[in-house]
Amino acid sequence: MDTNTAKTTSICSSGSFYNGHKVINDPIHGHIMLDDSTIDFIDTVQFQRLRDLKQMGSAYFVFPGASHNRFEHSIGVSYLSGTLIERIAKDQPELHINENEIRCVKLAGLCHDLGHGPFSHIFDNEFMPKARPGINWSHEQASEMMLESLIDDNNIDIEQEDIQLIKSLIAGEPKSNSQQEERRFLFDIVANKKNSVDVDKFDYIERDAQNLGLRSSYDAKRLLVYSRVVDNEICYHHKEVYNLYEMFHTRYSLFKRVYTHRVGKAIELMLSDALLSADTHMNISSTVDNPEEYLYLTDDILRSIERSKEPALEESRRIIKRLRTRNLYKFVDEFLLPTELEPMVKRSMISPAEIVSYQSDNDGLVEEDVIVDWLKINYAMKDRNPVDSIRFFSKFHDNVSFTIPKEHVSFLIPGQFEEVIIRIFARDPSKSKAIQKAFRCLIRKIVPFTPDHPVEPSPALTVPNDYDMILSAKRRRSTSGLFSQEIVRKWTGP
Repeated sequence: MDTNTAKTTSICSSGSFYNGHKVINDPIHGHIMLDDSTIDFIDTVQFQRLRDLKQMGSAYFVFPGASHNRFEHSIGVSYLSGTLIERIAKDQPELHINENEIRCVKLAGLCHDLGHGPFSHIFDNEFMPKARPGINWSHEQASEMMLESLIDDNNIDIEQEDIQLIKSLIAGEPKSNSQQEERRFLFDIVANKKNSVDVDKFDYIERDAQNLGLRSSYDAKRLLVYSRVVDNEICYHHKEVYNLYEMFHTRYSLFKRVYTHRVGKAIELMLSDALLSADTHMNISSTVDNPEEYLYLTDDILRSIERSKEPALEESRRIIKRLRTRNLYKFVDEFLLPTELEPMVKRSMISPAEIVSYQSDNDGLVEEDVIVDWLKINYAMKDRNPVDSIRFFSKFHDNVSFTIPKEHVSFLIPGQFEEVIIRIFARDPSKSKAIQKAFRCLIRKIVPFTPDHPVEPSPALTVPNDYDMILSAKRRRSTSGLFSQEIVRKWTGP
């Protein structure tokens, strides 16, 4: 633990202060008390690995404040899991929540991200599907693998039944045990598959926003207080309905402004290309089958590639060098696909090959120059309104649950909960103009013109005709040192 961690000591003969627990000072939740069973899991190499995985992946290359890691997020989720389950146990003794269930919920929150790979979701969503398209792999599966490795490697005393419960809590649904099904509300805490309201979101939304310097009007702490179990499901006080809409809107806003930032996405694509190029030599993708190898696969993989002198890694090192020197892939254009056209416009219709086929003479474009990214941003439940799946209770009848239609909340709540954006990137920035021109010709061809949705390109994104001259001038400035010399000339000393 860091310097904010204090192990308590005995203060009198009748007992010990906190009974040997540890306390850490978390920037989001304040002082967090960690019990011995949680500490047993934290003080392992498998959990400490999370210190070397950025919570926000490539966003750190764009937002300097996004320097926090999976380590502190996981501790935060464990803390919130314990806070919620312990309050429910206290307020609703008729549920007979026992100490073992509380322990398993806390440990599920702690271990839910053990399986993340380098740069978090880049490894899941970009790298693995291309490196091993034949397997159905997710970081949740890897979390289960690393959980078993953690327990076996560190000789942690825990029943097999409890291990299975922790795995199910991480997955967000009972796997087979009918007894688990009878305690269905436990699975609403860490990873809620019914309506996506869970403590994982409570922590990462607040933690990411604070580290980025953003403010949010949504209050997770109220949701921890104004909730109770009704009919085997966690429900919320009816006056929290707009707070829940604010939570999903805040999440959407983070995706729109930060997680899918255009430059951040370009860096994601570069990282994916670098890892794919190195995979044939380093067998990166095969480590997901072996917890002993996966243990050492972290964000440090970039430094390992950079340090290597292997000729087989030359292409990967070249891409990373471009990243370090900010010679990035270039965002070229995007098209916000109208909802009614989504069934008509297939991915095969807008592909690198199709775009290249619309190039002008002498443009010299090849498929490898173009990257097409289909992006979906939503309220966490695809095109559905997640609040429609949340049940509420009133102060008059707190043992009866009901849903609240959005028309009873506000007429300003959106009627659509998912958008599809087609984004185009260029591996070679000097070809941006030609790629954009070809893409816009293709869009005009396949998307029908209607008065409601005229196919008009955004003037804000139009690449200027003298873009090549702008790029050349930028390169000259970066290599000539004129900027540094100007600073020296103006500096007169203290």
